[in-house]
Amino acid sequence: MGSQEVLGQAARLASSGLLLQVLFRLITFVLNAFILRFLSKEIVGIVNVRLTLLYSTTTFLAREAFRRACLSGGAQRDWSQTLNLLWLTVPLGIFWSSCLGWVWLQLLEVPDPDVVPYYGTGVLFFGLSAVVELLGEPFWVLAQAHMFVKLKVLAESMSVILRSVLTALLVLWLPHWGLYIFSLAQAFVNWKEARLTWSFFKQSFLKQILTEGERYVMTFLNVLNFGDQGVYDIVNNLGSLVARLIFQPVEESFYIFFAKVLEREKDASLQKQDDVAVAAAVLESLLKLALLTGLTMTVFGFAYSQLALDIYGGAMLSSGSGPVLMRCYCLYVLLLAINGVTECFTFAAMSKEEVDRYNFTMLALSSSFLVLSYLLTSWCGSVGFIMANCFNMGIRITQSLSFIHHYFRESPHRPLAGLRLSPALLGVFVLSAGITSISEAFLCCEQGWPARLAHVAVGTICLGVTLGTAFLTETKLIHFLRTQLGRSRLSDKMT
Repeated sequence: MGSQEVLGQAARLASSGLLLQVLFRLITFVLNAFILRFLSKEIVGIVNVRLTLLYSTTTFLAREAFRRACLSGGAQRDWSQTLNLLWLTVPLGIFWSSCLGWVWLQLLEVPDPDVVPYYGTGVLFFGLSAVVELLGEPFWVLAQAHMFVKLKVLAESMSVILRSVLTALLVLWLPHWGLYIFSLAQAFVNWKEARLTWSFFKQSFLKQILTEGERYVMTFLNVLNFGDQGVYDIVNNLGSLVARLIFQPVEESFYIFFAKVLEREKDASLQKQDDVAVAAAVLESLLKLALLTGLTMTVFGFAYSQLALDIYGGAMLSSGSGPVLMRCYCLYVLLLAINGVTECFTFAAMSKEEVDRYNFTMLALSSSFLVLSYLLTSWCGSVGFIMANCFNMGIRITQSLSFIHHYFRESPHRPLAGLRLSPALLGVFVLSAGITSISEAFLCCEQGWPARLAHVAVGTICLGVTLGTAFLTETKLIHFLRTQLGRSRLSDKMT
């Protein structure tokens, strides 16, 4: 399979995943906004921080390393050996679920049963649901490797929708059930892949600390009460919505593209030069897309944070620390966007030895991140978590940029040029930030709905001018998007 064909499949996977996820996430977004009206901050904090952390930690530690190792290379392989390796995720899931469940029940603070009822049942069912999800892991990897686009996205999205619908109905009909509501909603192997899996497992363990670090600090060190944890997590989920809708499908799809096109043990000068040229062009366009999307979220999110929180969750979110958290998170989204693309390429191109060396950096970063999170949170509350995350992302981006620069050093390609914008576009971003900030000061959010709508209209005009300028100045990116979307539509018609 040539690099252009793989690129077309990756673009098709990303675009189809994006469209379907936007549709399904919109439904769950509305359902979650409805659910918030019927729950206390304490229950939201327990479910969205503590129990979700148990679930995500179990699934992450049991499967992430296997995914990265088994998706490397082409689809032509001895799949019986690969699937045998993937089935090891189930006993690993049982092990991690049992160990972590004991910690959650015996070592952590148990919430007041009058405020948060059925906590023990919640821990049991969230751990069990993680094991149940791992039963489908071999089929997920098989579908991802062969790029069965619609099967993968439909299965994941329908699961999220059904869980949200069931939760909403139970909240409406049986609100006194407390955590029962969320609990009900939830051989021979290839030894080369197994060794690579072990390397990725060590890296995944450290990456999990960096990804979920604030939840670990909140859970084990009790720096925030359950109500503040709930508000922080809601803001975190809202702020990361674009990351989940856009960045994650792109990162997953193009990780497969880079892993299939490039060989791990070779620098760019030793690869097939046609494949290197395609990979460099794709990486440059992805970096440009991530930068533009992140900057747009940062500039416009700052002036519309309070309005968005008020519409979504009412006074519970729009008063107090919510708007400040959201504004800070908008800056974090920019770093998330760039980091997703750079690590997507880095992890796909690294050799096993480079992955092992990178683990030492991740170990030091994980330790410093946890310490910094605790210190900053003690100093300035929940905003400290976002500040620590920004520091964490900045270091990770620096590491990845260094790898990419070194990788292409002996080649004529310079994909990092994707991180440069035209002066005209930068000027429009700055002007839009000033205009929308002034609009917020005079029109939002205490003057009633006519003033709010006027504020939205100002932002819409500024956004239109910004996108128009990007269309005129970033012609290389526009050509890339048109080409890949055209291939995606052609593939859909042929299939």
